[in-house]
Amino acid sequence: MMINLFWVAAGGAIGAVARYGMGMWLINLSKIFPFATLIVNITGSFLLALLFATQYQQAEPNQQLWLFLGVGVLGAFTTFSTFSLDVVLLAQQGDYIKALVYACLNAFGCIAAVLLALWLKS
Repeated sequence: MMINLFWVAAGGAIGAVARYGMGMWLINLSKIFPFATLIVNITGSFLLALLFATQYQQAEPNQQLWLFLGVGVLGAFTTFSTFSLDVVLLAQQGDYIKALVYACLNAFGCIAAVLLALWLKS
């Protein structure tokens, strides 16, 4: 059990740093529109689905790899909670159209990324 927590925590630290780095890298674009969160959500959804498809097509999935990458790295990297806050903040600022467009792009973009990853692995 403790080793599982180690894999999740180690991956989570990497994912959190990667998420922060993406935010810093796209900080100027994010002043116009929350692009960093959008890109993280779509990329994270794609990578998580790709990892899932790769792991669970095997007879014996690698549990440590899943815990490290799937739960840890990608769990900390993706930011759906930040997405939710972004939508509400945009709406509270009166940017209702931007909030709606942003919510739709996240929802449909992430679902499309999952479908693409699963299609690529089939």
